[in-house]
Amino acid sequence: MRYIVQRMRRFCGFVTGFVFFISGVLKLIDPVGAGLVMEEYFSFLHIGFMDFAAKPAGVLLAFAESVIGTAMITGIWRKASAVASLSFQGFFTLLTLLLVIFNPQMDCGCFGEAIHLTHMQTFIKNIVLLTLLILAYVPMRNLGGPKRRKYVSFSLVTISLMVFTIYSWAYIPMVDFTDFKPESILAASRSNINEEDMYEAVFVYEKDGQKKAFTLEHLPDSTWTFVSTETIMKDEFRKEGVSLSFYDPEGAYHDEEAAEGKVLVISVYEPDKMKRRWSETARRIIYAEKAGFHTILLTAAAPEKMQDIMSGLSPEERETISNHMYFSDFKTLVTLNRSNGGATFFNEGTLIAKWAYRAFPDNEKLEELYHENPMESSINNKNKGSLSFQGFLLYTFAVMLLL
Repeated sequence: MRYIVQRMRRFCGFVTGFVFFISGVLKLIDPVGAGLVMEEYFSFLHIGFMDFAAKPAGVLLAFAESVIGTAMITGIWRKASAVASLSFQGFFTLLTLLLVIFNPQMDCGCFGEAIHLTHMQTFIKNIVLLTLLILAYVPMRNLGGPKRRKYVSFSLVTISLMVFTIYSWAYIPMVDFTDFKPESILAASRSNINEEDMYEAVFVYEKDGQKKAFTLEHLPDSTWTFVSTETIMKDEFRKEGVSLSFYDPEGAYHDEEAAEGKVLVISVYEPDKMKRRWSETARRIIYAEKAGFHTILLTAAAPEKMQDIMSGLSPEERETISNHMYFSDFKTLVTLNRSNGGATFFNEGTLIAKWAYRAFPDNEKLEELYHENPMESSINNKNKGSLSFQGFLLYTFAVMLLL
């Protein structure tokens, strides 16, 4: 009986450790997003003066959550893990209770941008996790101990989390969970499409009481019976387009410019922090234009503010930036690309790829991108990030469970 109780306690600790680890990693993949969530919490708690520390605090909490989860899964330092996890979970359970009571317009950010929960769903989730933790660690005796090799597992995973965090801080997320993810379609692109092109005729056939729709190119064999013809919207137009609104210094909107042809959008959501990057941005605009792209620079500053920022640039750089510059809001631009000064490639209104400022493609790559099949580029970029993230998760869980 004692053995069964020990196994059940260990199982409860493992489940909560898994949730801690995944929750932390999903925030670590997007440090900017974690910082935005922390700013919302600071605002809710009326400590907005701490906003300068929002991003480091968000990343530090997410890293701590992942490390605690790693300790719980591997089973090392069980009393320390018990104290840390119960304290962590107890605090956030009380915090989410306040969210339920006051119901502010914010997201809990428990799983980053990957999963969005209501305040009540978050509170229930925290109550369940707190219950599992109590079952796993209270009373804090006879918790057992791990095999020695689990300390090696914990060390390897912690080092991997450090590398993962540094990479995520320096670049954009491996997997994009925002509205502006690869293959998203801009709402403005709908205005350039004939309504007839958005729909197609399908033929409904029936067999053994089952009805199924077929296109003209893929009609079924003679064992199916024709029922009717219907007109439906094509799959690529079923999703609602995402809005990317921007305007010129006179206030006229130019959303359609990002949805026509091959467009490279360089987005700057914090212009004051660009400093010496502006000169490089001007050169990148010139390179992109030479490669054939229509290049748009979007900033989150007012026109008057941008004039002050550009005062330190050369006349040629100021002219280049001014000729391609439009204005948008912070929220739109930080959602479009997490990197301040990063680039996003659209083809006929479909988002193909994104790059962080540090990973901006060189001249040769820009020319190659312009001439290659955009959808192939989209699939390659999407798969590369997704496979890298999946590989990281598989590696860490393999180390924690098998080593």
